[in-house]
Amino acid sequence: MKIVLAYSGGLDTSVLLSWIKETYHAEMIAFCANIGQEEELKGLDKKARKTGAAKLFIDDLQEEFASDFIFPMLRAGAIYEGQYLLGTSIARPLIAKRMIEIAKAEKADAIAHGATGKGNDQVRFELTAAALAPELETIAPWRDERFRAQFPGRAEMIAYCESKGIPVQASAKKPFSMDRNLLHISYEAGILEDPWFDAGDLKNREFFNVLSVFPEDAPDKPEFVTLDFEAGNCVAVNGKQLSPLGVMKALNKLGGKHGVGRVDMVENRYVGMKSRGVYETPGGAILHFAHRQMESLTMDREVMHLRDALIPRYAELVYYGYWFSPERLALQALVEESQKNVTGTVRVKLYKGNIMAAGRKSPVSLYNPHIATMEADPTKAYNQGDATGFIRLNGLRLRVAAQVQGVTGRDAKSARERPLRKRVRP
Repeated sequence: MKIVLAYSGGLDTSVLLSWIKETYHAEMIAFCANIGQEEELKGLDKKARKTGAAKLFIDDLQEEFASDFIFPMLRAGAIYEGQYLLGTSIARPLIAKRMIEIAKAEKADAIAHGATGKGNDQVRFELTAAALAPELETIAPWRDERFRAQFPGRAEMIAYCESKGIPVQASAKKPFSMDRNLLHISYEAGILEDPWFDAGDLKNREFFNVLSVFPEDAPDKPEFVTLDFEAGNCVAVNGKQLSPLGVMKALNKLGGKHGVGRVDMVENRYVGMKSRGVYETPGGAILHFAHRQMESLTMDREVMHLRDALIPRYAELVYYGYWFSPERLALQALVEESQKNVTGTVRVKLYKGNIMAAGRKSPVSLYNPHIATMEADPTKAYNQGDATGFIRLNGLRLRVAAQVQGVTGRDAKSARERPLRKRVRP
């Protein structure tokens, strides 16, 4: 049997690689996607082979991640439950997609992942596999009673690695878990399981500041940044043309410097429980804000409102793992149509955790100062007298309802029961 494992080189996936190989008598192929983890990728090749991998693939997917996953999602303006910019959620379908490609190329029988049975990632990996390679078996050790019985805690994992000569750092448990990529870094579990714990307290400076400083530590002087958009995509930062990957890196640096994009929330996992997460998404937060500013100038009102009504569902699809579903693709088609004229330049001000609009302009702006002005309209495009009929027609249903049901909004029955009084004119 040949199995492709999503591998990071940490304690969990090191144990998983060895355990799966031993349990299934399998040839193990380890796969690690470079999606912006940076220093976390060092020394993986030697470690994977020492652990028992026959092969290791480390693929740099950063460009694809930025252009084909992050940017389409940002064009949609998707945020889960009003706060989460979906940094981990959007990475999983890319990782699973590449795992499947390797599995097919290597003629593997199955893919495996280290997601727990309580989280969202198990769903994201396996729904992607269902959409792209339903013939492949998926192995999820954390849902296997044999694995959980053998490894009820971290101490047992460390002891197992020592007995097998697996090279992992046997250190005390971190006070939380972390997941980093090009779009964000997330923190959960451990000390964060108490929702009263203040992750933004300055005494916690040693934590929660990988991509961004605490706002209190940000510069005392604001910084202005310009972003150029073409058809909904940011193509330049401060006048410099950049690829989607270049945009993300530049904005992460600028946003991190000023402490923007920090979120602490309790969210609803797909499997049913609530979970507390802390996120740093500096570049993504700037892009989301600036993109909305560009849309405010260039997007038709009804198209915007229709898009806004549907995007909470789009965000759910990303969060739940349905990136390759027909409904997400259908929504994406609507998004792309809406973005055709989202072109121009936005200027933002970054200051101590805040992103503020400081200007926007576009060659296809729908904003006409001559029509919007409170002064006389030189174009004669808007006759204020026309508003009388507009208001009267839009108020017709309200007047009819008031006459039938009463001005107070009580039901029709109570309105009928009230005695009619004749109005005496003075």
